[in-house]
Amino acid sequence: MAQSGPNHSSGENLLFLTDEQLRKGIEAMFFAYRGFTADPDRILEEYGYGRAHHRALHFINRSYGTTVNNLLTTLGVTKQSLNRVLRGLIADGLVEARVGRTDRRERNLFLTEAGQDLERKLAEAQRVRMRAAYRAAGPQAVAGFRQVLEAMMDDDIRRTYQSLKDNR
Repeated sequence: MAQSGPNHSSGENLLFLTDEQLRKGIEAMFFAYRGFTADPDRILEEYGYGRAHHRALHFINRSYGTTVNNLLTTLGVTKQSLNRVLRGLIADGLVEARVGRTDRRERNLFLTEAGQDLERKLAEAQRVRMRAAYRAAGPQAVAGFRQVLEAMMDDDIRRTYQSLKDNR
């Protein structure tokens, strides 16, 4: 029977990666991110928007009625940066900010119908790419990829991510 220990597996020894193996992984991540954002970037360009607008649309859609403060925490951006993005999305009729029901100082954020349409186009572009990549890699790679991504997150970011996963 063949041994499946670290020196006998058919794959690379994952406990003792060389700098070269890590460099290849880092470069793959850079190029994969470029591909992952390319299709949405083309759509966003038509609106004069950038990736910050995309992330805001995504997470407002993901957490219907989220507050500005929750969005700040989720995105990890400055209040000034988020306000600039939100002002544009609101002015263009893609996002609506409503006064909070329990705390009138809060603003709850909602996508308008036009905002939902744009978010759907952006998400579909990324789903097509992710679906194709997942199919090519297979189910074990999908689970492993998600584990790697979660392991790369800082603890506070992982908690935010986990809270989104738990609120499906």
